[in-house]
Amino acid sequence: MEAALAELERVQTEILQRISQLEQTILSVDDDDVSSSAAVPASTPHTTIRDTEACLSNILRSNGVNDFQFKKVPSEYYDWPLESRRDVLAAASIHHLCKSIVLVNTQAQSNVVDCSDRNNSKYYVVVVQYTARFNAEAVKNFLYTLNNGKIPKKKFNLRLAPEETSMNLTGYEHNAVTCIGMKTDIPVILDEAITKLSPDFFWLGGGETDLKWGIKTSEFIKFVKPFIVGCS
Repeated sequence: MEAALAELERVQTEILQRISQLEQTILSVDDDDVSSSAAVPASTPHTTIRDTEACLSNILRSNGVNDFQFKKVPSEYYDWPLESRRDVLAAASIHHLCKSIVLVNTQAQSNVVDCSDRNNSKYYVVVVQYTARFNAEAVKNFLYTLNNGKIPKKKFNLRLAPEETSMNLTGYEHNAVTCIGMKTDIPVILDEAITKLSPDFFWLGGGETDLKWGIKTSEFIKFVKPFIVGCS
């Protein structure tokens, strides 16, 4: 009897071990499926891009923005001519390719140290076309007028902010700067030329170097609420 019970216990143990091995095999297969389709390891750039796109898309949709899209581009994107960049994004023209640059007012009054006053901010993000030549003097004149001439014109001198400063303010690295989800609420200036593009859908940085963001101009203006200035 004892021998029979011992044999039964041995068989049960063996069966349980086989079940456990089978479960581990199934879980391993499931993990492989997930890693190949969605759950890419966090250390890879693909996960970073995917997470950034999801985060920024959520910000846009939660604010009523629907006419937009994100596109991942090859790592050599910035080595290409504008025509090739246009093609990979399926943009309407090279003039629809834009960039966001962070400017610092190097001559701001001593009490102007941040972005709390959008009319007289230490920093601005300017969105311009790649095909345009940015005119800092136009922005200077705009800000002088915006402040009703109460601030001397010499106190406005907009220059490209150092890359480290741009990174600290926006949270985005070079060639990835975008106007949404920034660490700092920096006032935005949109070049008037972009509002005249046809069709009214343009492309700019999407929060990652290899991610680009396209959006309908009217929705960009409604959400970002930029100053519209002829600065090219």
